[in-house]
Amino acid sequence: MILVVDVGNTRIKGAVFEEDILLEQFVFLKTDLHKSIQNILEKYKKTSYLIVASVGDVDKLVFFNFSTIINVHFISHNDPFPFKNTYETPHTLGIDRLVNSAGATLLFPNQNRLVIDAGTCVTYDFIDENNNYLGGAISPGLRLRYEALHNYTAKLPLLTLENPKNFIGKSTVESIHSGVVNGLTNEIDGFINHYKTHYSNFIIILTGGDAEFLAKRLKNTIFANSNFLLESMNQTFQYKIKND
Repeated sequence: MILVVDVGNTRIKGAVFEEDILLEQFVFLKTDLHKSIQNILEKYKKTSYLIVASVGDVDKLVFFNFSTIINVHFISHNDPFPFKNTYETPHTLGIDRLVNSAGATLLFPNQNRLVIDAGTCVTYDFIDENNNYLGGAISPGLRLRYEALHNYTAKLPLLTLENPKNFIGKSTVESIHSGVVNGLTNEIDGFINHYKTHYSNFIIILTGGDAEFLAKRLKNTIFANSNFLLESMNQTFQYKIKND
């Protein structure tokens, strides 16, 4: 068994895998990290590896404290990946983007793949059918857009996510919801359409905390899986074991 832990900018998610089968997944706060991992390992006593992918701010010692009872591995740029990384600054590429790209490459062979991870930020990662990672884009996610409108203006309120009642906002609140939600969905559809004009044999993977909300609003056909990063972490580690 393998326990994978994704340390994001906003929250921490984990999952226990038995080979390719996801047995259980978890979401917990950074303040509860040590106790949460301890509880998981007590429940799944046959777990042999703790695999971590981190883009957030967390003390690695919290994980290495478990190294006396389990193998701890942080996914890094030095790990083997199933694609050729042509990014001009490869060591600045986020671990989450590397892992998502590895999962897309392994799970959808011989296709052009666009992975869209809609979390705190929205990341776009493109891997062609010849397994070349070409790059992508980064933009603010839904929560950041709401916060930016409030934090960088004098009078706009801080709102939380909800579906716009009207495309044409009839109040300031409605206008903010329309601008944030429709703005991002049109951005995503625009990115997809651009790639589709240049590449065929194409699959689009949508993941991240806002994937389910956004999937219902997109015009393009996508493969939506909010657990894709966790599944890709498992796939990436299995690939490492076979190719180290």
